[in-house]
Amino acid sequence: RGALTHTAYVVPGTRVALRRGDETLGELTVETADVPPLPVRIPVATGDRLALVAPGRVAPTGMPALGCTLAEAIDSLRAGERVIFDDGHVECVAESASEGVAVVRVTHAAAGRKLGGEKGINLPDTALALPAFSEDDERALAFAVAHVDIVGASFVRGPDDVRELYARLHALGAHEKGVMLKIETAGAFASLPAILLAALARPRVGVMIARGDLAVETGYERMAELQEEILWIAEAAHVPVVWATQVLDTYARTGRPSRAEITDAAMSVRAECVMLNKGPFVAEAVHALDDILRRMEQHQYKKRSLYRRLHLALPR
Repeated sequence: RGALTHTAYVVPGTRVALRRGDETLGELTVETADVPPLPVRIPVATGDRLALVAPGRVAPTGMPALGCTLAEAIDSLRAGERVIFDDGHVECVAESASEGVAVVRVTHAAAGRKLGGEKGINLPDTALALPAFSEDDERALAFAVAHVDIVGASFVRGPDDVRELYARLHALGAHEKGVMLKIETAGAFASLPAILLAALARPRVGVMIARGDLAVETGYERMAELQEEILWIAEAAHVPVVWATQVLDTYARTGRPSRAEITDAAMSVRAECVMLNKGPFVAEAVHALDDILRRMEQHQYKKRSLYRRLHLALPR
């Protein structure tokens, strides 16, 4: 039985020497099983500098580092462009980027904020040099075609992405599969008419207003305006809309809704479908949403107010 006096990192093949004082008792080679990494959360504050690192790259010495699974994103990043983490909770600007390592400076972070793994990264100012389909996407599409009714396309950039998706669905024989196009970037919003024209080549297509990423990419101040315009354009094209992201989120997580999210849920009656967040009280949230929408559909049909007879105006 022994103890280490310093932190040690062990990988398969590590050589370990057993010693007692100056005497070496023996050596062995360590064979490790798959050991899950411990979750690490890095505290961040305005003014901090962080390294964003592609797989296989090393961060500058002494600088906190965050891994990015998409190396092409770092290769496309330029100094002065924004880098946003964790649904907008941490905002940064790139100071430099080269050879798979970007150095960013935090421009906004709430007091006591920490960044951990599995958090989203948004690059709203960066033109990403990425193909529409990666090898993982191709495998996922083949699986989806075999098992689902609707294929969702995330981060659609323009009509060319839609046409490529349709070509791949055609090659897989998925002529009747529905397609849901997620609108979640400023570029996709600006190209929405062209995206819809390309999308209408198939009869079963819908649009999702991905309000989380869209708000991060375009700024929260513009979110209300953008979702209104998406609803207008989709209605003009006779394309159904999914109203998504954080609908009755507090209710689904805690069992008690906030007042603001009840109003937000009521506004969702103008879409054909509403997507709820997961949570231990999601069944209660579905029941509440059903009640809200049944009441609101008497007042509103898509973008048109119905001006039904008001109960409060009836004589007693």
